Amino acid sequence: MKRFAALFTALDQTTKTTLKVDALASYFAEAPEHDKLWTIALLSGRRPKRTVIATRLREWAADRAGLPLWLFEECYPIVGDLAETIALILPDAARDTDQTLTHWIDEIRALAGLEDDEKRARILDIWDQLPKTERFVFNKLITGGFRMGVSQKLMTRALSRATGIDEPDLAHRLMGDWHPDTTSFESLILTHDPEADLSKPYPFYLAYQLDGGPETLETPPADWAAERKWDGIRGQLILRGANHYLWSRGEELMTDRFPELARLIDHVPPGTVIDGEVLAWRDERPLPFNALQKRIGRKTVPKKLLTEAPVILYAYDLLEWQGTDIRARPFAERRDLLEQIAKSVPDAMPMRVSPLVRFDDWEQLAEARDASRDHASEGIMLKRRDSPYRDGRKKGDWWKWKVDPLTIDAVMIYAQQGHGRRANLFTDFTFAVWDGDALVPFTKAYSGLTDAEFRKITAWVRKNTLERYGPVRQVRPEHVFEIAFEGIQESPRHKSGVALRFPRMSRWRQDKPLSEANTLADLKDMLAAYG
Repeated sequence: MKRFAALFTALDQTTKTTLKVDALASYFAEAPEHDKLWTIALLSGRRPKRTVIATRLREWAADRAGLPLWLFEECYPIVGDLAETIALILPDAARDTDQTLTHWIDEIRALAGLEDDEKRARILDIWDQLPKTERFVFNKLITGGFRMGVSQKLMTRALSRATGIDEPDLAHRLMGDWHPDTTSFESLILTHDPEADLSKPYPFYLAYQLDGGPETLETPPADWAAERKWDGIRGQLILRGANHYLWSRGEELMTDRFPELARLIDHVPPGTVIDGEVLAWRDERPLPFNALQKRIGRKTVPKKLLTEAPVILYAYDLLEWQGTDIRARPFAERRDLLEQIAKSVPDAMPMRVSPLVRFDDWEQLAEARDASRDHASEGIMLKRRDSPYRDGRKKGDWWKWKVDPLTIDAVMIYAQQGHGRRANLFTDFTFAVWDGDALVPFTKAYSGLTDAEFRKITAWVRKNTLERYGPVRQVRPEHVFEIAFEGIQESPRHKSGVALRFPRMSRWRQDKPLSEANTLADLKDMLAAYG
């Protein structure tokens, strides 16, 4: 644990990529093998399940520190991190141990079968063995809020340096449904058997946002293929052996949630991996994302939902063909093979190939982008015709050119402090629109302003608080903000009756009086037009 805590500290104290990779590579060269495996798991999102609720940890820490709970609760929003708050208020450890990271993760998992009194005794004993930094890391693990400021891409780069295995090969080995309980560092990384897991997906290739328009690209329009950017769930459909698997971009196995896709086994040959978008679909057109959202998070899907929100795979790339990895081939060639496969799939099957958008020049493509919402899409994807299918986010070959967001002017009515480095600033806000003479809340947003603007609004909030509700402050309605969002949908759970998709603050409208903020009727008009 001391070695892992030292790694955590080294990563936390720098923003330089080279130093982070150096620290990780050194760790992977020296740490015990099972600790290496758990570190890889943690950095790729495979955290141990939470076994103690945060409320109990707060109570036990306050009691152990001799503080009233209300004082702990006042400290927490100032520190901005529960694990750090606990580590800071506890008295120094009475003894020291040098157990491994794996040992402490096993301790956390063993708490699941204990009663609260037993959990309390065990947690207090652990806190009493760990100095502040190791205690902080332990707390991060047990609260489930573990972050190390390192992407999986950087971790893979460091692992490649430590083992001598190429990054793309490692990235593929780390995909899929593995866990430290079911594999070892040796079998996962060093002597990996590519046939061991037929369900394993490939690392997803991610596009960069194109902000300046395609005319900023260095090559002519003829070098590029374009297609619509669809608002669904990015997924890879894998057909190997006699089985099929569907993986999300977040490496979540979703096969059982979309049983319709099982029908493709009879029409798509084994040894095929298709990249595409899962869309709710009816009458040869995508349904709004909220129709698909009803099926997300379900282990089984009732017949009613299968009828209300049928899905298809809108395919746009072919990664494996006849059992061979073809990601290194040009996009144009992979696309031709994909269309050949699609010809053998009957129209009644839940698969289509996302059509290419034809254009001769950038002006024509801009017109197609402007019409995106008419096609229920978010914009345009641009892909170099000669590009391979890479892993991760690589700049140059794939770009997403999203349609301009929808916007509405709203009034800030509630404010809450942020977390981490913004713990001393008010950064999380609730916004409202006019409904007659009343302000009706309709969304929350916490991004989009500069640090200077957050500092300015924080000073104002502290002077203009009307009421406090725990960490939330009701403020005097005075400031108007332009809220940008990607979509709008009906929502019976919200008082306004609507919910926004990806809301953020695009401008602080200090030029606009309160009376000129938008109305609930404006939101309903948007819902009718774009919902």
